[in-house]
Amino acid sequence: MTDEVVRIHDQFYILSTSARIDDRTRVLKHGDTFAVFDRFGDIEAFGPGELGIYHQDTRHLSRLTLRLATKRPVLLNSTIKDDNVMLAVDLMNPDLWQGGELTIPRGTVHLFRSKVLWQATCHEWLRIHNYGRGTAECLLAVNLDADFADIFEVRGTQRPRRGCRLPTQITEDALVLAYEGLDGRVRRTRIVFAPAPTRLSEREAYYELRLEPNEDVSYRWAISCERGVASIKGAHGPAMPSAAGTALRYHEAVEEAVRARTVARAAEAEIVTSNEQFDDWLKRSRADLHMMRTETPHGPYPYAGVPWFSTAFGRDGIITALECLWVNPDVARGVLSYLAATQADGENGEQDAQPGKVLHETRAGEMAALGEVPFGRYYGTVDATPLFIVLAGAYYERTGDRQFTQGLWPHVERALAWIDRYGDSDSDGLVEYSRRSRWGLVHQGWKDSQDAVFHADGTLAEPPIALCEVQGYVYAAKVAAATLAAALERKAHAQKLADEAETLRVLFEERFWREDLSTYALALDGRKEPCRVRASNAGHCLFAGIVSDDRAARVASVLTDNASFSGWGVRTVAASERRYNPMSYHNGSVWPHDNALIAAGFGRYGLKDKTAKVLTALFDASRFFDLHRLPELFCGFPRSAGDGPTLYPVSCAPQAWAAGAIFLLLQACLGLEVRGFEMKVVFNKPLLPEFLDTVRINGLRVGEGSVDLSLTRHAREVGVDVRRRDGEVSVMVVK
Repeated sequence: MTDEVVRIHDQFYILSTSARIDDRTRVLKHGDTFAVFDRFGDIEAFGPGELGIYHQDTRHLSRLTLRLATKRPVLLNSTIKDDNVMLAVDLMNPDLWQGGELTIPRGTVHLFRSKVLWQATCHEWLRIHNYGRGTAECLLAVNLDADFADIFEVRGTQRPRRGCRLPTQITEDALVLAYEGLDGRVRRTRIVFAPAPTRLSEREAYYELRLEPNEDVSYRWAISCERGVASIKGAHGPAMPSAAGTALRYHEAVEEAVRARTVARAAEAEIVTSNEQFDDWLKRSRADLHMMRTETPHGPYPYAGVPWFSTAFGRDGIITALECLWVNPDVARGVLSYLAATQADGENGEQDAQPGKVLHETRAGEMAALGEVPFGRYYGTVDATPLFIVLAGAYYERTGDRQFTQGLWPHVERALAWIDRYGDSDSDGLVEYSRRSRWGLVHQGWKDSQDAVFHADGTLAEPPIALCEVQGYVYAAKVAAATLAAALERKAHAQKLADEAETLRVLFEERFWREDLSTYALALDGRKEPCRVRASNAGHCLFAGIVSDDRAARVASVLTDNASFSGWGVRTVAASERRYNPMSYHNGSVWPHDNALIAAGFGRYGLKDKTAKVLTALFDASRFFDLHRLPELFCGFPRSAGDGPTLYPVSCAPQAWAAGAIFLLLQACLGLEVRGFEMKVVFNKPLLPEFLDTVRINGLRVGEGSVDLSLTRHAREVGVDVRRRDGEVSVMVVK
């Protein structure tokens, strides 16, 4: 899915040298800024080191700790609110001693920390209340620092040299920490306190607390991330502001963030079920999608994941948009617009760019600007281009938006041209990849670890490599493009594309099917030898529709047997394979988005019992994860009674396509199609798993109309009732 690789010698390996004492983090994000705190609301310097406040791929704050008389407060509770807007932390004082005397017994003073991230500023409000019967006196210290590390440095990449830290500016109520990078940019962290601290130094702010019984006091600070160009004299910013000038508006920031979430939610369908825990998973997933969604000049785009991938990724954005397309097509429109605007215009070997190719990822940090990593604008993905066309077709079917599709069509044609000319460089009818950039990704499918494509004996496959699922994506792309061409009255072109899709389908069956494995080969290597490996990739071929009907059930059986199915979901690689490792990134782990696509493939071929099996497994897993948030991936150990799934140590959470998985899983079970151009909603042999008795879908947009629907599970079928209808929307149930 992304640019991570998993072996120690790999250049962009995400370092995991030690574990945090508590692996549960608290994440806030808005736009190009995100923050990762521990459960105390602190940013500590120990552990893997990803905690911090980041802006445009640079860590602007690497330390933020709260202490009472040098002691860490005791944690009572810590949570991110349901809408992901606010972090709320309840703390109390430990036993505080002075001169051998217990001055403040533990549990006397309550501290409430609340944070919100809005427009590149983290606002914090601290309220302290004395519940004791005597006066509480102690020193409150806020420790701060900024290392201005590039995100790739935080991930473990070593740099031969860095820019320089500039002198800290200090006034009575504010600090500016600054760094001048080798790219000529000055990055600043501006921290303003209200009221002004009793004492303020480069790394600490002190308040002298004196609270009478039942008295409370509040403090606020705002941490702003700024970026500019260095001046000739080396100055690093304008004159220091006062607290009033900086507009320390915590409550206003909360109100604006809540309002923005409310507006975004109004555009999408609401889902409520009979299962409270399932609803908790739904709410968190929906909130995560809102948090990861970033407004760009081209529309909303779901950034991939925090902390490592908080930027636009082509593949991730497309799959996330497909997952939640039926709920809210606006995301797909934003993704298509953004990727069309960034489509490669020419050849660039260092970027793995070729005309018509769709973006893999973009980065805004110092190392990307200097070319120390190739990801400033990088195109090393073989599947984002056909998936772009798949999304364009799905968006048109969902909305009937002919005007937008007409404007998008030239980009679809350019993507098709890339598939035929550059994707199939040896003209054998299959799409392969082989990196051109010396620093680029070796593997360019969604499993892009350096050891993710291998043969049955464990030897690594040599490029150029044709992945099985990529052929499925290309097939689906040509089918979608044929539909679009017909809709735009290009009938001859539509027929040509349909014929090409059928030719590819026949070739795919001939070259990839392995009768003895009852599934498709993972890939063909550079010698056109099949990688005879049972892997989850074959499930994506079901999703794409390239699989023949008589083989679909056999593939599904392999994917749900004990070797492939952990009990928590389908593993990326079956336990019977030589490179299987349940703790690996791509060779035995469980990925929610992978499972969602596979389950949708099961549903496409009418294998609804297997679709429900996957949905049930991931629902069960969600109940064990903090905040009901499915992470990017988790380990593939077998499920055992009394135990939950095993965390993967550097997994992103939240992750956009993991959050979107629940919506595609539910859609697949219900056989739900929204045909905007026909003003129709179709339920094809709907099924609800045993833990869901009812599902209500409110405000489902269909063309210019909308409907509210109620679904009820009965012994042998699912009943569908229309509770409200706005416009000429028809609802059809295929039994």
